[in-house]
Amino acid sequence: MADGAGGDFRRRMERLAELRTVRGAGITGQEEAELKAAEEEERQKRKKVSDAARVEYLIRDAMAQGKFDNLKYAGKPIPGLGEGYDPDWWVKGLIEREHITGVGPKAILLRTEDAELDARLDSQYSEKQVRDIVDDFNARVIDARRQLQGGPPVITKTRDPDVEVQRWQERRRAAAPAAPPEPEPRRPWWRRLWTGSS
Repeated sequence: MADGAGGDFRRRMERLAELRTVRGAGITGQEEAELKAAEEEERQKRKKVSDAARVEYLIRDAMAQGKFDNLKYAGKPIPGLGEGYDPDWWVKGLIEREHITGVGPKAILLRTEDAELDARLDSQYSEKQVRDIVDDFNARVIDARRQLQGGPPVITKTRDPDVEVQRWQERRRAAAPAAPPEPEPRRPWWRRLWTGSS
């Protein structure tokens, strides 16, 4: 009996597929009514299936296709599980995952930039570039001190451009490779033979 119902359903679905293919070529009123009835019956059957059953089917189908194989945390503990609740966990995760920089209070950003300023200056090629970077940094430190927006205090100190240029030059000289000693000139082949035979 179940096989007869399944065969009947299969025949109706095949008929529905046929009607859909001929729909573009033009169909009669009776075929149009059959198509609408078959579509409505299909909608009703989908409504009868509960959400839980649908989800269970989709999960089993994905497992059969291997979509859950080789997942990132398969067999490993979930990171952050068991830690205290942090209301900003998702923001911190987004910043870490997307490598977002330049977001935060000015005081913290200036401290971070101050710690990395020497490396940034070392990548410059001229004294003018070094001075421009230090002047820009000093202007932003002074501007952050003037603003009263709350947050942590600005404790980053300004830098003297002349001192920074001098330190930059010293670091460049120290990083420059020492000139290798000049090799001893090679003697001509006939002198090597003449001195080697005597």
